[in-house]
Amino acid sequence: MPLESEPKRMKVRKMIVSGFTFCRNVSKLDYPFLESIRSILPIVDEMVINVGDSEDNTLEQIRSIRDPKIKVIESVWDQAMRKDGLIYAQQTNIALEHCRKDADWAFYLQADEVLHEKDYEGLLRSMAQYKDKKTILGLMSRYKHFLGDYQSIDPWAYRRAMRIVRPGGSVISVGDAVGFARASDNLYIGKKERHLWEYAEGHIYHYGWVKSPELLREKVKTQVEYYWEGTPNVGDKEVLASKKFIPERYFILKDFDGTHPAVMKERISQFPAFPPRKNRWLNPDFYRYVLRHGFKG
Repeated sequence: MPLESEPKRMKVRKMIVSGFTFCRNVSKLDYPFLESIRSILPIVDEMVINVGDSEDNTLEQIRSIRDPKIKVIESVWDQAMRKDGLIYAQQTNIALEHCRKDADWAFYLQADEVLHEKDYEGLLRSMAQYKDKKTILGLMSRYKHFLGDYQSIDPWAYRRAMRIVRPGGSVISVGDAVGFARASDNLYIGKKERHLWEYAEGHIYHYGWVKSPELLREKVKTQVEYYWEGTPNVGDKEVLASKKFIPERYFILKDFDGTHPAVMKERISQFPAFPPRKNRWLNPDFYRYVLRHGFKG
């Protein structure tokens, strides 16, 4: 009697991940945009980069990477959208719309955000875990925010943001491009909408506030232009007037005791070392700040 043939094995489709971002004038503002792009390339199938009409060599720098995964699109920024950072969401959505329609996930990484290679496995595991659970519209990433230098963490900055989303029109970037909303009804996918998202493993390393005073002022000028239509608020005025290298809150920040992404090694080595600070738990200013703003870590 012939043996029954083995059942045919179902072919499992490979998970497809698109990366996407936008940028403009990030070379002259000294964003770690090349490090950011290089950090995500190992875990995506394509990297869509929406490059705005820059006044520097941002576009040339990106093309110099010469990786076949990189897909550059060019756009002209609408100067009529100079309020509340809305143009950032618009430019993010342009990049998202160019992601592969057959992708399972689209991974958003801003120009001052970097992935650590030690988190690659966990990130891929998280995306694979929820790939087929279509009610989950995105994965939330935890953050490490550096302030002033590369050894200081700001625990009072936002703790999480959605960085892995469904492509193909399910979600849209909203506000100033920090978060996403469900496209069908514009429902913001935040803390309260827990049924729409899960956590991704790993962290986003955010380096946007590690700059020299001169470059920090240039960054704030740009934000003032696209958030407040050129009129700085009180906090912005303080930064624009300051010539200090060390932030005011430096002595109450949390020490970073981990490792940085390998792609950041050269950049970090060129940054000046800040003076050592005493244990923040022995600093009365730390407790005064906690009383006003709460303890965040």
